[in-house]
Amino acid sequence: MKLRVFLTVAMVAFLLYNLQAQPNEISADNGILKVKFDLTRGGAISHISLSGSERNLVNVHDEGRYIQQSYYAGKNVDRKAEGQSPKWSPWCWNPIQVGDEFKNRAKILDYKQTNGTLYVKCIPMQWDMNNKPAEAEMEQKTILMGNVLKVHCKLTCHRTDTIYGEGNLVDQELPAVYPISALSNLYSYFGRKPFTNDTISNPAVVFLSSGFWGKYPEVTENWMAFVNNDKWGMGVYNSRCTYFIAGMAGKPGGETKDGSTSYIAPVKKEVLNKNSVYEYDYYIIIGTLDEIRDKVYKLNESLSDESE
Repeated sequence: MKLRVFLTVAMVAFLLYNLQAQPNEISADNGILKVKFDLTRGGAISHISLSGSERNLVNVHDEGRYIQQSYYAGKNVDRKAEGQSPKWSPWCWNPIQVGDEFKNRAKILDYKQTNGTLYVKCIPMQWDMNNKPAEAEMEQKTILMGNVLKVHCKLTCHRTDTIYGEGNLVDQELPAVYPISALSNLYSYFGRKPFTNDTISNPAVVFLSSGFWGKYPEVTENWMAFVNNDKWGMGVYNSRCTYFIAGMAGKPGGETKDGSTSYIAPVKKEVLNKNSVYEYDYYIIIGTLDEIRDKVYKLNESLSDESE
């Protein structure tokens, strides 16, 4: 009898531990920036603020926002009979980190938090489908480096589907970044003298209501930034990408939970097949426009040195 009681108590304790073991979020603060991963939404980056401030620069209005991994493969397929959202039909294989159009969320497989480094692994959801986990895993490792987040992303595919086909060269968001729309002024460099402090550009912001985001295929310094009227905000740098898309949904002035949002995505065409493993790094930089560009130059120099 005593053994049975002991086993029952042990099982209850084990179940309670596992129910409580996974927190809703993990975070890191290096005294300059604070960052959070939302473990209820695939561990995507849900919060970036200055240390000591609660003003979040990331829009988290719905599962399609945050700062998250999103990939595309194969041809567009009409799957409405299987629960595909009519708004997103036909659509290709599109695993995303947070959750699907129907608000079903990714499942966390692992997470770690050590000093200024955060790691998460999840099973992503197919964006257009209702509660259809993707046959893949996503991993994300973020390191705080002063006013910079260095993020390493990895997608591991093990698909068994036969409907999407193979070999399609598709634009990939590397990654999808949603700053708050209070950061409403877009800047980048499109010239022929990259990394020489040549004059940067301030293009008109393209609104999604016009039909699509703005397309910028000559981003020769590999970065774009949304900043406020004081030229302070968020920059996105991916050394692989000279093609970016960016714009705004809604209107300027929105904060973290508002429907309005800014958007930046470094883009590169890649083929993702059924057993592809794809990895890349990107950087989020918080500061003035001059600080963002200066940090991009330093990162570009260090990456060039590493490749030699």
